[in-house]
Amino acid sequence: MMKELEWGSSKVDWCESNYHITSAIAEFYNTISNVLFFLIPPILIYLFRQYTRQVDWGVNVVWVLLIIVGAGSVYFHTTLSIVGQLIDEISILWVVMSALALWYPRRYLPELFQNRGHFKMTMLFFTVITSGLACAVPEVNAFVLMLFGIPGITLLILELKRCENTRVYNLGFRCCVLFILAVTCWINDRLFCEVWASVNFPYLHCGWHLLIFIASYTACVFFAYFDALTEVPEQMPVLKYWPNDKWDIWGIPYISLKRMGQKPLRKF
Repeated sequence: MMKELEWGSSKVDWCESNYHITSAIAEFYNTISNVLFFLIPPILIYLFRQYTRQVDWGVNVVWVLLIIVGAGSVYFHTTLSIVGQLIDEISILWVVMSALALWYPRRYLPELFQNRGHFKMTMLFFTVITSGLACAVPEVNAFVLMLFGIPGITLLILELKRCENTRVYNLGFRCCVLFILAVTCWINDRLFCEVWASVNFPYLHCGWHLLIFIASYTACVFFAYFDALTEVPEQMPVLKYWPNDKWDIWGIPYISLKRMGQKPLRKF
């Protein structure tokens, strides 16, 4: 275990030069570019307090897991250790699986899983198993995780096709664009490092951090809207932006309920 904790024990090394800024951090810019993972989720926890009480408290699990992803990424890029890599990648896996467990559209679930609780437990079991498998060959984890984005994007496109709310549609469309840009940054940094290093710009992984965070949390807001629309339509869920509801591009999106229920709902 001590060997896996050693700095530089991971075989994954991104394009940014190691220890170029300070001897205390292996990849300085890749480390600090995780700042949004710590700033935005606490705000979302506050903004989603209505949703938490009336629809599903599990949304806060996703926000907390995003913070853990940021912490894991900071540790990994600071140390380039195998333990840091695994914490980073496994926490991403848990975010993806938690989001699917919460917001996978009920109409697409097999009859066996019409009880959302059964589906959540199945997803939890599958996540635990895949977390163990991720430790077997860490070198391929990043590529496998990319494949988990396929069902998410597919579901998002399907929801966009049935979306009649222009504001929600625009949010989903921006999410798709940001995801494509994020993956483009990741691929270029991973596979074409020499090209970008030759023009003195080995920082595309920083762009991945920023873009994938924004794409991820906006996707969660997007799916949370449709979940509320399905589960509590009588409470009239609406997409809003903080701190100014007119800031569709620069504001932080969240779900508000126009009509609050008489007592909290428990979704099983």
